[in-house]
Amino acid sequence: MTAAPVLTVYSRRGCHLCEDLLGELEPLLRGRAIVDVQDIDLDDTLRDRYHTRVPVVCAAGQELCQYHLDRSAVLDWLDRAAPR
Repeated sequence: MTAAPVLTVYSRRGCHLCEDLLGELEPLLRGRAIVDVQDIDLDDTLRDRYHTRVPVVCAAGQELCQYHLDRSAVLDWLDRAAPR
């Protein structure tokens, strides 16, 4: 059995866009992928890279969307990474 694919969400505490995106993302994945939430304020490099661009959703180093959930981009990635 292969490990579930991982989506990384770069976020920060108190970010309403981050909370909204995560609230939409979890049910969309339906357990087919793991969500790894990274608080950019805990890492200087991440904070410098993303600053005010959060939330950003990445898979294997590729940015899928930022600010708002791009459902089609995530579903396309999910179909490639974790076929049903």
